[in-house]
Amino acid sequence: MKDMPKGLNKVLLIGWLDSDPELRYTPGGRPVASFSIGTSRTWSSGEGDMHEETEWFNIVVWGSLAEACNKNLTEGQQVYVEGRLQTRSWEDGQGRKHFRTEVVAHDVVPLTDYYVDY
Repeated sequence: MKDMPKGLNKVLLIGWLDSDPELRYTPGGRPVASFSIGTSRTWSSGEGDMHEETEWFNIVVWGSLAEACNKNLTEGQQVYVEGRLQTRSWEDGQGRKHFRTEVVAHDVVPLTDYYVDY
């Protein structure tokens, strides 16, 4: 598309790993790690009942950062993730189309384990 204005695709998350990262290598030898993190929020209903909701995000990391995540991150650890959203699609053996939205991370930072309730 000619002269299309630039958009913005940026994701910032702080959450907890639900399992250790899984490291794989592409056929060309490029490392790729994947893991998911959960972010929770709480709120009070009009009747005063407390509610909690957790949203899960699939994270994909490439290259040396993938190897560092595999080496340094563990289940239950709190992390900061910065990246972009990407949706992949594929067809399974029965001809059904599947979609997966994930965060392709370019920065992953382990955080301390304390929690501040505002």
